Amino acid sequence: MLDVLLAAITIVIAYFLGTIPSGYLVAKVRGVNIQQVGSGNIGATNVLRALGVVPAIIVVILDPLKGALATLLPGIVGLGPWATALAGLAAVLGNDFNVLLRMKGGKGIATSIGVFMVIDPLTTLMCVVLGVFTILLSRYVSLGSLVGMAALPLFVIVQGEYIGPRLLLAAALFGLAVYRHFSNIQRLVAGNERRLGDRSAKS
Repeated sequence: MLDVLLAAITIVIAYFLGTIPSGYLVAKVRGVNIQQVGSGNIGATNVLRALGVVPAIIVVILDPLKGALATLLPGIVGLGPWATALAGLAAVLGNDFNVLLRMKGGKGIATSIGVFMVIDPLTTLMCVVLGVFTILLSRYVSLGSLVGMAALPLFVIVQGEYIGPRLLLAAALFGLAVYRHFSNIQRLVAGNERRLGDRSAKS
């Protein structure tokens, strides 16, 4: 019973760690409401386009950090892999569906990277490399993000895990990424998705 209570507490804390709106706060410091600029997304890509490289780098650091901290919590209090996976998922849900921002938020890629980096650093790094390579090749941030996230459960399966908290978390994070990128997918299919460096169209 104590473990269940501790797990519930860490999951709730993880969600609220995820709600820390890094991009929103970084933009506010610059006097900009990031939700009213560009795509309105609070993630690093929109911050990059609206405010430049340095603010975007800050977001790229802070978003994975909050995911990592949330995922570390269950282990700190002696809980197992299922609690860790649920806390990680809660952090990404907090980022994507932020109760502090009327259930709006980012797309969860950077936070997902921080979450899975705690659980499986090597697999995470391989997915990041694949995603970055796709972005460099195509100049589509959304495509690179989706390719990297799609690789996450596949790499876990290749390693021999066919069921368990690590695979289910990877699959859930990929599912969330697809859901949050649905409009990007539509634009990719239509051929009018915004490329990195372009100054027109939404992303």
